[in-house]
Amino acid sequence: MIIIVLVVAAICAHTGPASELSIAAASDLVFCLEELNRAFNKAHPEIVLKLITGASGNLFAQISHGAPFDIFLSADMRYPRELIKSGFAQPESLTLYAIGHLVVWTASDAVDISSGIQSLAVPAIRKVAIANPEHAPYGRAAKAALAYFGVWEAVQEKLIFGENIAQTAQFVETGHVDAGIVALSIVRAPALSSKGRWIEVPAHAYPTLEQGAVVTRTGASNPASRLYLEFLRTAEARTIFDRFGFRLPQ
Repeated sequence: MIIIVLVVAAICAHTGPASELSIAAASDLVFCLEELNRAFNKAHPEIVLKLITGASGNLFAQISHGAPFDIFLSADMRYPRELIKSGFAQPESLTLYAIGHLVVWTASDAVDISSGIQSLAVPAIRKVAIANPEHAPYGRAAKAALAYFGVWEAVQEKLIFGENIAQTAQFVETGHVDAGIVALSIVRAPALSSKGRWIEVPAHAYPTLEQGAVVTRTGASNPASRLYLEFLRTAEARTIFDRFGFRLPQ
């Protein structure tokens, strides 16, 4: 099952007091962050990482209302930019860490998705999961891709909305739906890479999913925030991002 809320605790390797870093992250990162945070804690075992994942729009709303997160990793750059405009994040910290990608995924060998998104319109596929377009960037991108291929009307009555992209993937993984449109980063995770089949959605079919990190107003006074952001910019972090399909423009 996909874990939507994850706490990563580091064991202190020295006698000094531990510091904490609270991270709010888009749920497409749930598996990738397991590896990123392990790598970060090897270099900084004194820092306890506390992580919550969810839809970027919901996390944005929480931070805008004073939720005490230090770092925000969003699946849509517009949310960090809005936080900067409203004084809830540090302008100089804004970092593009990835471009997200969509895939059509089924966990069932009996479901034919060989035609990609257009497969979702056939009567044999009765339920389709996407993230809620109201607050999930991957949901908005999925809706745009369905419209691009001319199947939005045909698929609309089949749709089951996940609260975020991790829950959407959970619907597919458990067979609650026949197929879904999810993040490439999720189907590339070791726990799910051998389950079912997936086909990547052409990137021109939906708006570019620019994903960005920012230090919040709360995190500005936490030295661990700077260390974590610096780590996300390292070659080691880039290798992990790339392994999960989080590509940056050349």
